[in-house]
Amino acid sequence: MNNVRPLFAIVWLLSLCLAACSDAPRQQTGLQAKSDNAADFSGHWELDYGQSDNTQERVNVLVRELRQQAERRSQSGQGPAGGLVINANGYNNGESVSGLVRLTDMIARTALLEIDQNEDFIRVRREEDSDLTCEFYDDSLRQLETPFGSELCGWRDHQLVFRLVLPGGLAIQHVMTTGPSRARLQLTTTVRTDQVSMPFTINRVYNRFLPGERGFRCEMTLTRGRVCTTGPR
Repeated sequence: MNNVRPLFAIVWLLSLCLAACSDAPRQQTGLQAKSDNAADFSGHWELDYGQSDNTQERVNVLVRELRQQAERRSQSGQGPAGGLVINANGYNNGESVSGLVRLTDMIARTALLEIDQNEDFIRVRREEDSDLTCEFYDDSLRQLETPFGSELCGWRDHQLVFRLVLPGGLAIQHVMTTGPSRARLQLTTTVRTDQVSMPFTINRVYNRFLPGERGFRCEMTLTRGRVCTTGPR
């Protein structure tokens, strides 16, 4: 999938453009600018590989669900029998599914998070990736609208949600969750595309750490699995 990395670069550049463009307040059903149960995510976090989703296992689940969906469509006379292919335009075929998986894995692979937060502003700094930011003015949500797409963030009870919708049927959502003890943070990333009939979701779990500690640095890859090195965090 040689076209996946350029696509990810485009997504990254568009997200930066959206963050810099003019915006207009808009209320969105399901998200709020304020929440009585809003969580405190501030601090430094590192990825817990043992508690996070295994990408290949999630891929197996997605492929199984797509095959079951294709079988149901075939039985109802809405599609051909066998395989994932629904039509000749690349919809639900192996290349489209592989592209969705690899893009989601790239977006969700951040090993370190640094989060600054107050009542009106939240910034999630992601290692080797663009920041996720959320600002609230006059208790109103801000939805950024540009020719490139739209970006929205807000609270859903105790969860913080970031949504990015781009042309061509591509949508990315991040949901951040933590418990009362703030010992762990879960970041759930879901990517949707018009080329695959189901979204792909990866859950990453992070543990709090103190900056300056030394130890193992690990990265989860599709081809080599978990790869670890020793060095400063």
